[in-house]
Amino acid sequence: MSSPATAPPTIGVFDSGFGGLTVLRALVAHMPRARFAFLGDTARLPYGSKSRRTIARYAVESAQFLVREQGAEFLVIACNTASALALDAIQNAVPVPVLGVIEPGAAAAHAASRSGDVLVIATDATVQSHAYAAACHAQGLRAIEKACPLLVPLVEEGWTGSGPAPFTAIGAEQAAAAPLQVAVTAEVIRIYLDELIAEAAALGHRPDTLVLGCTHYPLLRPLIEKAVPLGMKVIDSAEAAAQAAVHLFNGRLSGCPILSTSSVEGVGENSITATEIRCFATDSVEKFERLGSRFLGHPVGTVELVDLGG
Repeated sequence: MSSPATAPPTIGVFDSGFGGLTVLRALVAHMPRARFAFLGDTARLPYGSKSRRTIARYAVESAQFLVREQGAEFLVIACNTASALALDAIQNAVPVPVLGVIEPGAAAAHAASRSGDVLVIATDATVQSHAYAAACHAQGLRAIEKACPLLVPLVEEGWTGSGPAPFTAIGAEQAAAAPLQVAVTAEVIRIYLDELIAEAAALGHRPDTLVLGCTHYPLLRPLIEKAVPLGMKVIDSAEAAAQAAVHLFNGRLSGCPILSTSSVEGVGENSITATEIRCFATDSVEKFERLGSRFLGHPVGTVELVDLGG
């Protein structure tokens, strides 16, 4: 048991934008007594259009800021592109444990799947990296990946109809049109999934599990679960990463009681309110504050502007 004077550890969470706040939300649910520092590298997104070398440099600079300036003792890379293309570079650059979001998602798919065949939806950059396919293959799974480029802008427009803090900061006229907007999103999801399932069938696969390979997608989970075939399991990589973080960090916490057995679905607003969270962005702090609450499920508060260079 730790003494009352033992300070809770600081966990750094990094994303190229603010979608990774869904990962932070899941982390808070499992580790409500930790301190969190979240950095969104909003000045340099999207990472997907950059070279692997540039992505690694950006991600390393962000990781070093969280470790050196904020005292992070553990890092969660809540960015699929950085996890796919820069995880090794980050691990080599900082002296603390580092966890990405891809391997936990693949491990959760392995635990859920009976057929051994899984589907993955993600952004174009993540799909082009084939990181999920490789991680699933390492778990003995066959995976088919599909890029769904329309889903991120639909989430950022608030066309989700559910999830944390739905339709935050939109006007009454937009709210009145919400059912139509949600119907558009649901149709886009159906088209993507129909194409993916048809591809799997053509290859002779029998998928029974779908991995959400983008940190924006948890806000679409209710719509996605309605669109998948009956019995198909949906894996939220944000929740999978949070559970993996518990196992990774718990053995290194020197008895500090930060863990909780609560799930994301069970976490209440008071849990997030009581947790110490500092948010940083490299640009567009107003947009971060406005849209971030949709992903965190709670107002993000004042976002601090930091300059990491060009």
